[in-house]
Amino acid sequence: MSSKPVLIALLVTSLTTGCAVGPDYSRPASTLPQQFNAQAAIEARPASAVADLASWWHGFGDPQLSRLIDLALAQNLELAAATARITQARAGVAAAQAAILPSASLSGQAARARQSLETPQGQILNSVPGYDRYGDAYEVNLGASWEIDLFGGLRRSREAALAEYQASAAGAVATRLAVAAQTADLYISLRGLQNRLQIAAQQIQTQQDLLASVRLLHGKGLAPEIQLKQAEAALALAQATLPTLEEAYEVALNALDVMLGALPGTYRRELLAGGSIPQAPQIQSLATPGELLRRRPDLIVAERRLAAAHARIGGAIAEYYPKLSLNGLLGSASAISAGNLFNSGANQASAALGLRWRLFDFKRIDAQIAQAEGLHAESLIAYRQAILKATEDVENAYTAVLKRESQSAQLNQGWQSLGSARNATFAAYQKGLVSKMDVLRADESLLRVADAKAQAEIDAARAAVATFRALGGGWQVSQTELALR
Repeated sequence: MSSKPVLIALLVTSLTTGCAVGPDYSRPASTLPQQFNAQAAIEARPASAVADLASWWHGFGDPQLSRLIDLALAQNLELAAATARITQARAGVAAAQAAILPSASLSGQAARARQSLETPQGQILNSVPGYDRYGDAYEVNLGASWEIDLFGGLRRSREAALAEYQASAAGAVATRLAVAAQTADLYISLRGLQNRLQIAAQQIQTQQDLLASVRLLHGKGLAPEIQLKQAEAALALAQATLPTLEEAYEVALNALDVMLGALPGTYRRELLAGGSIPQAPQIQSLATPGELLRRRPDLIVAERRLAAAHARIGGAIAEYYPKLSLNGLLGSASAISAGNLFNSGANQASAALGLRWRLFDFKRIDAQIAQAEGLHAESLIAYRQAILKATEDVENAYTAVLKRESQSAQLNQGWQSLGSARNATFAAYQKGLVSKMDVLRADESLLRVADAKAQAEIDAARAAVATFRALGGGWQVSQTELALR
């Protein structure tokens, strides 16, 4: 049996079946619980508003927060860089796809030469009657080549490139989520620091009034020296909190400007007016652990990189097998004149079937396969670790939300009780039953709890933001091609 029919049959079979050496990829199975440990408590948690997971920041009911996040998603430079990486990965897919297809090129040239008469060849030619030492040459060729992907090495490379592109797209989504969450976190911190700075100013004023009262009593011999020193120390401690709070406030302002892709100070003026600490909303639909695999972009990144590493194993195995290529040329050449270039006699053509087989290079191929398998094993471990870390993030975020909101509620109750006590003390002072110092001490206690309450509200709101981020909130799964294969 001749080799030509066998070759044709092999080519037809390869092109029609699309077979490729190496194992086909399937996403690893993951054993996950039906719900998170604290999911029932989170679902039962009361909230003044409900947030859609895809655009959770609107659930805080703060128009300025929503506006800043929209600006960050449009202007953030890290997000712009992630988008540029998608463009690079998309070009890689196009290049891998082009490698499978035939390629063609068109070339042409026109040349004019002058033969030297002082060379042996020139002397011989010059002795011929009518010899013209000037010569012209014209040539136009259309060439084509095609590496026949019999064993799927190029297709495996295309699979790897496509998976890397999908990982880049998912990475951009992960950056988008991070930008939205960090912007919200900074905004909440700013509002909290503004409230705490107001409380600190009130504390300083209260301590100053208290010190003035003690100093007056001390001057009359009605208050001991130690009480005066204690009042002075309390004022100094209250004043010492201001620099730390002011520094944190300035740092947060600058960080928010950079997050918005602007120079520090750009958005300072519109934030100086202050505002209340945003209240965390309820989540409209909680993601189960299984849904988290489709929702969190960092898990999609890890899974797509695993798929790319898996495809590279097939690409390395394909090096064991021979590679066939077809090359052809169709053109026209003339050494007389350009007018004769397209005469039938000037036509030229060639065709070639090439074979490349690394018969004596199997040890190197073995090493390349081992390297690809090692990368796949590392990617698989990274994927499983990412799943564990994702579930841990959600569990920790749920716990933080519940505990911080419980702390905030308890402090709010204590703050209300102290407020009632302070009002009662002030009423007694107006009746002459207690001194002004008693009122000031009640104010001091109330402000101390108010500061702790503000900190708890900040922590609760930030924990809610961390929960939305841990759940992969901030994008629509149905609007993307990044669904896991």
